[in-house]
Amino acid sequence: MAFCTKCGASIDDNAAVCPKCGAAQQSTANNNTYVNPGPVSMDGGDYTATMDPNDIAQNKGMSVLSYFGFLFLVPLLAAPNSAYARFHVNQGIVLFIADVIFGIVGGILTLIPFVGGILSGVLGLAILVLVIMGIVNAAQGKAKELPVIGKIRLLK
Repeated sequence: MAFCTKCGASIDDNAAVCPKCGAAQQSTANNNTYVNPGPVSMDGGDYTATMDPNDIAQNKGMSVLSYFGFLFLVPLLAAPNSAYARFHVNQGIVLFIADVIFGIVGGILTLIPFVGGILSGVLGLAILVLVIMGIVNAAQGKAKELPVIGKIRLLK
């Protein structure tokens, strides 16, 4: 049983007009067809397509600086209106904070003989890998989130 789109009265499923108010009804014959949405991407962290190509081209160099410690301040202050630079500045800030936290944890771990030094080195290596990934993405004009820490947003 269908309902009139104008007055809400009950009408026959195949009725072209409402018997109560006379309003024309849309055909419901094709309303239940399935449309394949296409392949689903498992890489949800790539925002390159949402960025302006001119913005990317103009701010690649600035974005690379985002991954060198305190130098994230340079693109933050020099290109405040660039969505591409702000994306990489956010990634750089999160990475910098993670580096500071891992440095403190690594320092504490070095108090444990042998195992602490190895774990501290592994944390440092993980940060280095993330820095390299961020620099490569920025230099190639990609706005891809870093693994593990990339979803954290500190800047809008």
